[in-house]
Amino acid sequence: MATPAAASASQIRALIVDDEPTARRGVKLMLAQESDVEVVGEAGDGTAAIKAIRKLRPDLVFLDVQMPEKDGFDVIKALKPSELPVTIFITAYDAHALRAFEVNAVDYLLKPFEDERFAEALGRAREQLRSRSNNELNSRITKLLDQLGDADTDESGDTDGGLGDRILIKSSGEIFFLKPEEIEWIEAEGDYMKFHVGGKTHLMRETMGRLEARLDPKRFVRIHRSTIVNLDCVRKLSPSFVGEYAVVLQDGTKLKLSRGYQEKLQSLLKNLI
Repeated sequence: MATPAAASASQIRALIVDDEPTARRGVKLMLAQESDVEVVGEAGDGTAAIKAIRKLRPDLVFLDVQMPEKDGFDVIKALKPSELPVTIFITAYDAHALRAFEVNAVDYLLKPFEDERFAEALGRAREQLRSRSNNELNSRITKLLDQLGDADTDESGDTDGGLGDRILIKSSGEIFFLKPEEIEWIEAEGDYMKFHVGGKTHLMRETMGRLEARLDPKRFVRIHRSTIVNLDCVRKLSPSFVGEYAVVLQDGTKLKLSRGYQEKLQSLLKNLI
């Protein structure tokens, strides 16, 4: 069985639990062909499985349903949600299939199973692990952004009126530290603000009013109910319709200047001349 190209580059730590040594050996041989899977341990009963999961913290467990003393479901019940690895149940009986999925097993292998069926189950496990990894990463990034955001808040709980020397934006699993002068213009897009920076865009969940209050009013000015522009990036004002203008940026981008914001913009531009 070749490892799918989409498999994660990181190793998957697997535990095999079955009261039959022959069955454990069969699964281990199949996993030996998978370059991204490392078998970190084996267990022959439910009690040993619980101890092994808590000690080894595997990413994935191949768990037999019927075992002496504690069965596979007893193992799941004994573990805390934070301790649960991705689980593939293995059994010689199909009577427990529905219950297996009720405890969120990623798959249910019925003995004897073919290589192709095993590969399908392993593929589902990989997808589940990727999803978990992404969720954990997003959670850590969100927590970091919250912590960094708190650092910009004074003891009274009020946010500093300016952005200081950077603004933090989470985009595609990464954190971008943008300097205010790098931001060319900003537009509202639903519940998000879209920052235009050097031909690229970044989204930040924020309201237009709150963002405008944080920006330096000497550099950033609102020209439309959904648009803020960096004055340093403005090249000219160009007549658009009768009594209306378009704000033309250095890169040629044209933005609509609403009549309600014309006077403020023109006043700021005069101060810059």
